[in-house]
Amino acid sequence: MIPFAPLATARLLLRPLRAEDAAALHRLVNDWDVAKNLAHVPFPYPRDLADGWIADTQERLDKGVGYSLAIEQDGALVGCAGLTLKGDEAELGYWIGRRFWGQGIAAEAAGRLATWALATLPLRRLHAQALPDNARSIAVLRRIGFQDDGEGEAEFVSRGGAMRVLRFVATRDSLPLPEAPAPVAEAAAASRILLVAACALIDTDGRVLLARRPEGKALAGLWEFPGGKVHPGETPEAALIRELHEELGIDVTEACLGPFTFASHAYPGFHLLMPLYLCRRWTGTVTGREGQALAWVRPQKLSDYPMPPADVPLVALLRDFL
Repeated sequence: MIPFAPLATARLLLRPLRAEDAAALHRLVNDWDVAKNLAHVPFPYPRDLADGWIADTQERLDKGVGYSLAIEQDGALVGCAGLTLKGDEAELGYWIGRRFWGQGIAAEAAGRLATWALATLPLRRLHAQALPDNARSIAVLRRIGFQDDGEGEAEFVSRGGAMRVLRFVATRDSLPLPEAPAPVAEAAAASRILLVAACALIDTDGRVLLARRPEGKALAGLWEFPGGKVHPGETPEAALIRELHEELGIDVTEACLGPFTFASHAYPGFHLLMPLYLCRRWTGTVTGREGQALAWVRPQKLSDYPMPPADVPLVALLRDFL
């Protein structure tokens, strides 16, 4: 299970619901204009139902099967956003109290939760749905990177039966990056070569270390071999020694880095050249010093971990070698 820490945006805090939120939650959701667009919310909404639902959300959060969160602004509850996990996919849902509509809160909260989920949880994609007449929600989903995925039906408790819904889907590729875009001149330089050094750390059990790209980086949520950019005037070996210390807290000598193979891959705006080294000896304890998730993986299981395109061809070579 992935531990959850509250998510912050420029204006909002997404945090676990608390018992003391029940009264405010009831006031906001017990509103036909809100409840009519929510599949699992009855109307009228009984006050005691808020208490039970909040308790249930904490149990689901503890089990890692659901993330139902309060959207807080300036210390006040303004709505909720949540994820329901089903295997390697999850359903995104959200609502905002009517008095807070028109401020961009839904897009800010739902977008933050979606990018966090795909960068942090073992998910392949996210789903969402909206009633055809819910223009606000449709606009929010498209704004944060969800794409149309056909139509279907869903039971709406508040409306007493099945309703036609529009379905939406999002993957890591469709969600916008939270980081600033590259300068135009750089993005246009399709022939620019970016040199990156990577390392396959191999422990005494023959397992290989993978690191997950954290939220806020391009290709967030994908797994890769540790390493980083080679600075001007720096050798790939020196870059790896520096990166492995900064990222993982371990010390490696150049003699312990064995050149193995390389990747050559064209990304939009640049061409990546990435030598891959093998390393079986280091000092220190491997720790994700930048908050990245780490996994020691058997060679035959490496292909089970989604990776950036440049890393994928290296897996078969490494698996056959080990």
